[in-house]
Amino acid sequence: MDAVVKTLSIKHMQQTVEKPKPVVRPSREEAEAAVRTLIAWAGDDPSREGLLDTPKRVVKAYDEFFQGYQSNGTDVLDKVFEEVAGYDDMVLVRDIPFSSHCEHHMVPFVGSAHVAYYPSEGVVGLSKLARVVDVFAKRLQTQETMTAQIVDAIDEALHPRGIAVLIDAEHMCMSMRGVQKQGASTITTRFTGVFRDDPAEQARFMTMLQGYRAR
Repeated sequence: MDAVVKTLSIKHMQQTVEKPKPVVRPSREEAEAAVRTLIAWAGDDPSREGLLDTPKRVVKAYDEFFQGYQSNGTDVLDKVFEEVAGYDDMVLVRDIPFSSHCEHHMVPFVGSAHVAYYPSEGVVGLSKLARVVDVFAKRLQTQETMTAQIVDAIDEALHPRGIAVLIDAEHMCMSMRGVQKQGASTITTRFTGVFRDDPAEQARFMTMLQGYRAR
């Protein structure tokens, strides 16, 4: 009996960790038809002159908005430079602008990401940190998930001694609809390694975000 229960438990665990099935993308024609349906749902005529080419433009825009699905965050960070003359202090790229779309209402949220890490096995090109932010921003997202995904990708690629990510964004689903509170911002953070274990490192990270702005 115990063996049966154990087997069932293992099968249940395997089922819960299975990766989701790949998404089958509809054709461009099907996507454009869906946009026409939404235009009609909004109360307008998708066949009038001003809206006639809107479905094509929307689908083309979606190719840009959600291109992050075609990229892998870890692959972006695959080029590691080990010759850094022994540099082992914090690397910080701040004020990385991004735009994303809320997965709940499919409206934008816009803000800045600040990414820092302590090198262990090497460093990556600074532009790659901005690129990894874009990989996850260009998807349907929640800010909390996006913050965690950026950290996980850096951790997997670089194995640094610590990572700090702070994202500050305004969500149109909060400012354009619902409570309609324009200007309200949301801040999310995630710390690993030395940033998580040493409050002084978190304080240093936050201080560096505020300082050195006058040049």
